[in-house]
Amino acid sequence: MQTSLLTAEGVRLSLRESGGDGPAVVLVHGWAQSGEVWTHQLAAPPFRATAPDLRGHGDSEVTEDGYRDPAAWAADLKAVLDRVGAPAVLVGWSYGGLVVTDYLRVHGTAAVAGLVLVGAITEIGRDRPGGATGPLMRRALPDALSEDPAVAVPALTRFITDQAPGLEGAVAQRMIGAALRVPPWVRRELFRRDVGSADVLRSVDRPTLVLHGTADQVVDPAAGEYAAALIPGARSHRYPDVGHAPFLERPERFTADLAAFAREVAR
Repeated sequence: MQTSLLTAEGVRLSLRESGGDGPAVVLVHGWAQSGEVWTHQLAAPPFRATAPDLRGHGDSEVTEDGYRDPAAWAADLKAVLDRVGAPAVLVGWSYGGLVVTDYLRVHGTAAVAGLVLVGAITEIGRDRPGGATGPLMRRALPDALSEDPAVAVPALTRFITDQAPGLEGAVAQRMIGAALRVPPWVRRELFRRDVGSADVLRSVDRPTLVLHGTADQVVDPAAGEYAAALIPGARSHRYPDVGHAPFLERPERFTADLAAFAREVAR
């Protein structure tokens, strides 16, 4: 079911909800995508799933500002967690890992049952180890941020089709469409940040699972290793020969791993 909510600051966010009983799981997508990427996890999930569209993405409001502000991202995610109404497992994919870290920076872990970082960054800025990118991300920029469709469309197409080997053509085209729905200036704003998160990661006191594909060329696996090393007790798991989107490339395995973790932290 797709619905929407208003944050305390009056920002309208769209979100997808699925499932009934079971642990609550909030799925946070990455840069220039939407909650639709979690289609496999939203289809009859073994948990109660909520997948918001971040501000400026999907069907959510394109706000005039807030994209460089950790407090704005934190407020948006707080509104989603308030709607869920129970401690949830927070899952952050790619840039979604930074949004999750923004939330923790401002609000801590009281509403969090556990964390799952999936091919995720937790920092951003030059020489930030938690934001280490791979060659595919570096090749996509700056063309993927261009106002000129003749420049941006090919760059975004290559970026999406190459990030997850074997991705079905129909799925890739939906992801390309989602990227093109994000205004170019919003795509640019998300990169105009310089945020370190070492202290935030060290303060995490909830069970954490760090998942990364060994063939990820968007976010370097070193970014995941950095987070796993700083978060007390974090467990790290690699998906061999998987790229940037294990939930799309190995949906059954990923969903089973996520469900097992959610059940474990719920107990």
